[in-house]
Amino acid sequence: MSVPFKTVHVIGAGLAGSEAAWQLAKQEVPVRLYEMRPKITTPAHRTGDCAELVCSNSLRSDDSEKNAVGLLHEEMRQMGSLIMQAADANRVPAGGALAVDRDGFSGMVTSLLESAHRITRVDGEVEAPPPGELTLIATGPLTSPALSKWLEKKIGPDRLAFFDALAPIIATDSIDYTKVWKQSRYDKGSADYINCPMSQEQYETFIDNLLEAEKVEFKSFEKTAYFEGCLPIEVMAERGRETLRYGPLKPVGLTNPHKPEEKPWAIVQLRQDNRLGTLWNMVGFQTKLTWPEQKRIFRTIPGLENAEFERLGAIHRNTFIDSPQLLDGYLRLKSDPNIYFAGQITGVEGYVESAASGLLAGIFMARAAADFPPPPLPPPVTAHGALLAHVTQNEENRVFQPMNINFGLFPPLEKRFPKKLRKPALSQRSKESLSKWVELL
Repeated sequence: MSVPFKTVHVIGAGLAGSEAAWQLAKQEVPVRLYEMRPKITTPAHRTGDCAELVCSNSLRSDDSEKNAVGLLHEEMRQMGSLIMQAADANRVPAGGALAVDRDGFSGMVTSLLESAHRITRVDGEVEAPPPGELTLIATGPLTSPALSKWLEKKIGPDRLAFFDALAPIIATDSIDYTKVWKQSRYDKGSADYINCPMSQEQYETFIDNLLEAEKVEFKSFEKTAYFEGCLPIEVMAERGRETLRYGPLKPVGLTNPHKPEEKPWAIVQLRQDNRLGTLWNMVGFQTKLTWPEQKRIFRTIPGLENAEFERLGAIHRNTFIDSPQLLDGYLRLKSDPNIYFAGQITGVEGYVESAASGLLAGIFMARAAADFPPPPLPPPVTAHGALLAHVTQNEENRVFQPMNINFGLFPPLEKRFPKKLRKPALSQRSKESLSKWVELL
């Protein structure tokens, strides 16, 4: 690329903003990196360092053959990721996971950004992006009230969420189809739901498990009244043992073709969650159960004994936009292409996914800063491409919710593989495609 470049403003020095700033500076693009900490803190942070890890110190599995997040790690390394450089340098023992010394990790990210001659850090809150300037908003799930207010005016209050109520999502090839069937209630429309029948005994045991299970407590800044339309499943169970049978588990309008003579006592329904049909959402199963308890209890449901959960349920504070409606394929606001988004505010979940979206935004914005046409998008068969497609492609009837990277987001393989070989095949295809894409940048 040739100079001069326009200055790019990056709001938020979390994992996404830090990664984006680094990618821009590598291309000699001048960056102003804004971070309100430590002048203005949040209920979750404790320092003013860049890329501070506020929850776990784990970046999850580092296995690039069998785990989608491990594949994302490998792709980021190939593209010169700052976050992966700091993670590898500050790794601590964690089996097959990539866990880090959190202070060493954020300290290294901060030091490298401060020493980059094209990056100027600006401490203090940004209430609105500079008008007409190339700007990346990477402010994360705890976006400040002032900037949130600006966002509401810019995109509309119905396109901005402040809380997640997530139901678990299951890989379709882990469902036992000898015990379940597809049908819509009263056969209205096409057979769009997978139905998992429960006997009375199975239902009563399920309720007992819900009532006795360990729950995740809200943090102090997350406490809120539940919306009646999205109550946690365990809260519904606490209101009475029959509540779920008259709610999301009602057994009416459905006939089990495996046992037509038996009327199910309750029925758990799964709804297709993506266009590819590789992911299914547990209808009405938003929950505050701990993740181990979710796996234990939900695998007692007939047909889900061997379920692979690509996302587990959660209810927590999270500021995010309706990205598929608002953003183009380059993470730009459709109504104002000078404004880009990255990180959890786009609807990606997790440290690594946030950093990966920042990496892509940095690559895209470097071209815009030089008034060059945008680069080709990463192929959807790569981890970066699959994640980008999740947050930018508008699919009919999909209720957009944040998501971690998982193999269910990838297009299916062209030929069938034995189940144990499917993930390695998806991984190999991704690596080959990413190498070809990187050569085009």
